Amino acid sequence: MEYTNLGRTGLKVSRLCLGTMNFGPATTEPDSHAIMDHGRELGLNFYDTANVYGWKLGEGITEKIVGTWFAQGGGRREDIVLATKVYGGMGEGPNDKGLSARHIVAACEASLERLRTDHIDLYQMHHVERSTPWEEIWQAMDLLVAQGKVRYVGSSNFAGWNLVQAQESANRRHSLGLVSEQCIYNLMTRHVELEVIPAAMEYGIGIIPWSPLHGGALSGALRKLEQGSAGRSTSGRSAEAVEQHRDQLAAWEKLCDERGVDPAHLAMAWLLSRPGVTAPIVGPRTSEQLDGALASMDIDVDEALSSRLDEIFPPVGHGGPGPEAWAW
Repeated sequence: MEYTNLGRTGLKVSRLCLGTMNFGPATTEPDSHAIMDHGRELGLNFYDTANVYGWKLGEGITEKIVGTWFAQGGGRREDIVLATKVYGGMGEGPNDKGLSARHIVAACEASLERLRTDHIDLYQMHHVERSTPWEEIWQAMDLLVAQGKVRYVGSSNFAGWNLVQAQESANRRHSLGLVSEQCIYNLMTRHVELEVIPAAMEYGIGIIPWSPLHGGALSGALRKLEQGSAGRSTSGRSAEAVEQHRDQLAAWEKLCDERGVDPAHLAMAWLLSRPGVTAPIVGPRTSEQLDGALASMDIDVDEALSSRLDEIFPPVGHGGPGPEAWAW
């Protein structure tokens, strides 16, 4: 396993991040525990979850599964850089969601209880909250850091200008501020290259891509549909992408065949080669899928291959950051 710094911090994390969103809804607790154990055996030390995962209001099902795994001991908690999130609704009340200081602190306490730990390594804002001033948000986050309940703070689904707002506000408080941004980023969804990634790199904020396979569309969806083994490729974001981008995906799968690589592995390898990327999130439903994800680390995405991929999945505008991507 390869390791890198999380953004500009001294914290070392694995180049792949284990996502747990399937734990509970799609993967049983025993199987989830087995996947986390296997990830640890493979050297993955970066695990990501969220208080809303499990998708039953206020229950925090996925965090509880991670917590029962930690409770088994054996150095599990000590070995893992644990990331979770705050923002989504965790109750029926008007203050049971968002990024008010009240909710941030209450949600952190609840997550700590479900996760059976005394601290969260990376506490991420799951979405931007435009109705709450940054001074209030950082007051709450700084309190949690001072209390030892949170080590670092990150964001998720922020625009580039949100990153600037957040970091400049933190700088005025002499706080460390954001160290990571978790955003959707894959070959089919490259808009973060315009503003988000340039802003993040300027401030030393590590990029943690979610949906690296675009919901399964980049995992060989066309071939799987033909074979009747599509799984995720027949629903959600993947189904829409397959319908709208069939020609692109056909060219993509042909290229993968020519190279003798699994489409999912090449899609992940491309992300690992991109500037500013710390660790893409892999969301395996089985330990075997986790093994497959590690194969992406052995694929070299050289300039020629990168150019071929740009031909199939063109970047936004002229490519690269704005304003050059769209201006003369």
